[in-house]
Amino acid sequence: METTRIKKELTGHINGNGQAENYLVTALDYFRRFVTGRLAMHLQNGPPVEYDLSPPQPYDETPFARFARHSLPSREEMIVVLAALAPHVLTGFYDNIMQQFLPQGGELPEFGGIKGQHHRGTLPTGETALFLLAGTDPMARLSLLTLFSDASFLFRHHILSLEAVRTGEPALSGRLMLDTEYAEVFTTGKVALPKPGMHFPAEHITTQMEWDDLVLPESVWRQVHELESWIKHHDTLMKEWGMGKKLKPGYRVLFYGPPGTGKTLTATLLGKYTGREVFRVDLSMIISKYIGETEKNLAALFDKAEHKNWILFFDEADAIFGKRTGVRDAHDKYANQEVSYLLQRIEMHAGLTILASNFRNNMDDAFIRRFSSIIYFPPPRPAERLLLLQKSFPRKLRLQEDTDLEAIAAAYDLTGSHIMNIVQYISLNALERNNFTVSQADILKGVRRELEKEGK
Repeated sequence: METTRIKKELTGHINGNGQAENYLVTALDYFRRFVTGRLAMHLQNGPPVEYDLSPPQPYDETPFARFARHSLPSREEMIVVLAALAPHVLTGFYDNIMQQFLPQGGELPEFGGIKGQHHRGTLPTGETALFLLAGTDPMARLSLLTLFSDASFLFRHHILSLEAVRTGEPALSGRLMLDTEYAEVFTTGKVALPKPGMHFPAEHITTQMEWDDLVLPESVWRQVHELESWIKHHDTLMKEWGMGKKLKPGYRVLFYGPPGTGKTLTATLLGKYTGREVFRVDLSMIISKYIGETEKNLAALFDKAEHKNWILFFDEADAIFGKRTGVRDAHDKYANQEVSYLLQRIEMHAGLTILASNFRNNMDDAFIRRFSSIIYFPPPRPAERLLLLQKSFPRKLRLQEDTDLEAIAAAYDLTGSHIMNIVQYISLNALERNNFTVSQADILKGVRRELEKEGK
């Protein structure tokens, strides 16, 4: 039986109540009977028994069951989601059912559906879902059209979408698509983060460090905690307090200051402590010498990040967000258009966008005005350098009594990045000689080596 095959492919087990151990199996079996019932009504004047059945109530805590329990209050919404989801589980889902009614082959235009470029089975269109719900009854079909618009929770939140069609063709003839990540979590229970590439020009960044490892002036700390507060309370502010109609979506902040002063670490820690994923945007993959390609690359990034609550971190942002030029030729014209497009997409992004630059003056004035916050990360002062030195040495190393970290912190203009490089150099030397005692001379040697790299 088809039911048994579905259950075996998904879980292979039935619980003590005669239910599949995965609610999705039960839901797909219900949907199979629903589709069969609709086709029987349409082609054989069959009774509407199966069509009138209500969807099974969620009975477990699998991802699809939780989603159905909280986000699919009506039978119609359940059917539309299952219509899009079915081919992700069973390749020949629709073809196997259709064969029962059209054993010699043939088409049923009312049913809709298309063939994919790689997928060998039938893929549903909006027409497929509407036919399943309303058959060919014009009034019933008209009453359900809002299911496929932004008036619907599923479409408004981009869980479902319709593939664009040629001008003049019915919108519902477009493929009914379930968001890739929803399909993944419904079928596997988890979502893999996107990998950097031409279609997603950013990398996921994390840290094992804690807030306590970050050394910043008190004034900077206050501003960083303001960002943390925005992340925590943004939904309440915009929705419950009604500020969504007065404020732009999202939050845009500029981090600027010399390299190695904690800009990237701050971004990753914000993500870590607020449960947000942080992606560092690879500008080399966004900026293209070909006219129009930069906008496409940016669109791919923001489209993927939409509604994900991700933190986007543009490092060395002045490479693309720098001062716009006067229009001298076609290249200047399109370069300025790229900046304008970027301004538009960042202002539309509902999450936290962080731009990092070494110098504030490198940034375009028109863009500066659009920041919600501007935070300066200064070079650490002697007291902060001392704290960084004290926090950075591994516990396996023992500092000799003659070491004077305070004197080193006072004498050398070191950033946090410098200090970590110095500590790594000293640690490797200690491991190499199998002697874990560090002298003042060892530290000074590491300091000189680090400063020589910068010609100091």
